[in-house]
Formats: sequence, C-alpha cells, structure tokens
Amino acid sequence: MNKPKLVILAAGMGSRYGGLKQIDPIDEYGHIIIDFSIYDAKEAGFEDVIFIIKKEIEEDFKQRIGYRIEKQMNVTYVYQELCQLPAGFELPEGRSKPWGTGHALLCCKEVIDGPFAVINADDFYGKSAFLQIYQYLTSHEDDELYRYAMVGYLLENTVTENGSVARGVCSVDENGYLTDILEKTHIERQGKEIVSIDEAANREILPADSAVSMNLWGFGKSIINELEKGFQNFLKEALNTNPLKAEYFIPIPVDILIKHQKASVKVLPSHDKWYGVTYQEDKEMVVKAVSELKKQGKYPQRLW
Repeated sequence: MNKPKLVILAAGMGSRYGGLKQIDPIDEYGHIIIDFSIYDAKEAGFEDVIFIIKKEIEEDFKQRIGYRIEKQMNVTYVYQELCQLPAGFELPEGRSKPWGTGHALLCCKEVIDGPFAVINADDFYGKSAFLQIYQYLTSHEDDELYRYAMVGYLLENTVTENGSVARGVCSVDENGYLTDILEKTHIERQGKEIVSIDEAANREILPADSAVSMNLWGFGKSIINELEKGFQNFLKEALNTNPLKAEYFIPIPVDILIKHQKASVKVLPSHDKWYGVTYQEDKEMVVKAVSELKKQGKYPQRLW
C-alpha cells in the first residue's frame, strides 16, 4: 500500500472571505489555518500534500503558503478550472461558479496513486482528526466494498455567528457507518436554533448534535473512477436544469455508492470545535482559539 497523501481543497479559497490577499495571519508568526492543518497532518504521518488551486491565484498562493510548505512536505499543485469537462460536454455560456468539490478531486486523477485524505483549506480540524484518518487509511483497503472513512463533527461545533455555512448532514448507524449524507448549502444560527434554508426559502430546524461532514474524507484510489462516472451523470442533468450554479459535491457520489452497497464509510467521531475563516468577522475567534491552544501546549509558538 502506498502511503496516504493529503489533498487540500483550495481552489475556492477566498471567495466568501474576500480574496486570498485578505486572508491575514492568525498569529504573530504569520501562520494561517493551512499551516496548522499541515502541521497536524505531518505529525500524524502524512508526507505528501496536493494543493488544488485555480491557475489565477497560483503565484499569490505559492508566495503566501506554498513555498513555505514545500520546505516541510512533498508538494504537488493541481489546477481546477471550469473548462475541465469530460469529452462531449461544453462549458455553459455565463458559467463562472466552480463545479464543486467532487470536480476538484477529479482534477487530481493523474497524481492519485493510492489512499488519500481530503480537507478544506480554510477549516481547522484538530489533531485527533488527522491521527484518526491516517490510522484508518493505513489499516484499511478495499475488499468486497470500497472502504472509505470520514471524520464527523457535531453540528453545533461547526457553525459561525457571522453567516451561513455548507455542511453535509449525516445519518450514522449503530456500528458507526454512514447511511445517508445530504449536502445543505445554507446552514445558520437563528437565535437558539440551527436552521437549514434551501433555494426555495424553506426552513428546517436541525438538531444541534447532528453529525456533519467538514469535508475531511479518507478514500482509496477507487473513488476517482466513481467520481468520473458520477460527474458525467451529474452534468447530463445539471446542464439542463441549473447550468450556471449546480455543483458536484463529494457527498453526491459517496451517497450513491452507499445506497448501491458498493462502499462503506466509517464515521470517525470528533468532538473538537470547528474554527475557520469563512468570513472576515471569524478571524477574531480563530486568533483567540489558536492563542489558547498554544497556551495549552498543543502547538509550539512557531510551527516551522
């Protein structure tokens, strides 16, 4: 088995926060959230990092992040662009929105040669998450089923006071396996409640202890072919129904594989609190959290 790689979804970095250049350091040493994720991943055993970015932010990304990490890990860059579509499909006129996280992973097809973990660039996951996913990936291989995993968080630990977030809301069986996942793109706090609002403005109250995906997945190489087949089916419908906004999220093919009994997904529970810079107003919370974690001795003052 090849050693697991870490894939970081960074092509959409800065879209809601206000641009890559505005992602300020979260401590006095210039670290940003990616630094802490990669530090934790390296401690867990990961040695290779694949950054998925847009070509237009390449130089800025390398200056702010990439060149620093290249001194610590083996780094590969992959580019997610709108025009990267299967043969027979054309980019809809007026489309500017990325095709989503599932499409982003497809862009890694040429550099994935074994198991890998996936994370968002702007989410803080905590040390235990990387330890759990690395241990799983190094001790499980596909057999009669694809043997995948995800780290599940409590919904109440993953929302911000400053706007809405997207989360995959999960159902988990008594053995800790994922049975259903539904991507909800607009979840927010309203008073003491956490609600999901769909495109038709329908409002659904979600239990605070719901298990949710923060896009920390563990996959075998097998997921790439499944993503490829699923993306073509997605496009056939999306280009007719919602050509400018439809997105192909990772949970879409995962849910299909579970329903067709082709894959099992072990949910590795985390009770850590989420920290992220989805919005500029989130920064103060993240700065305080990182400072406290350093005081507790969980991180050195200088990571690198």
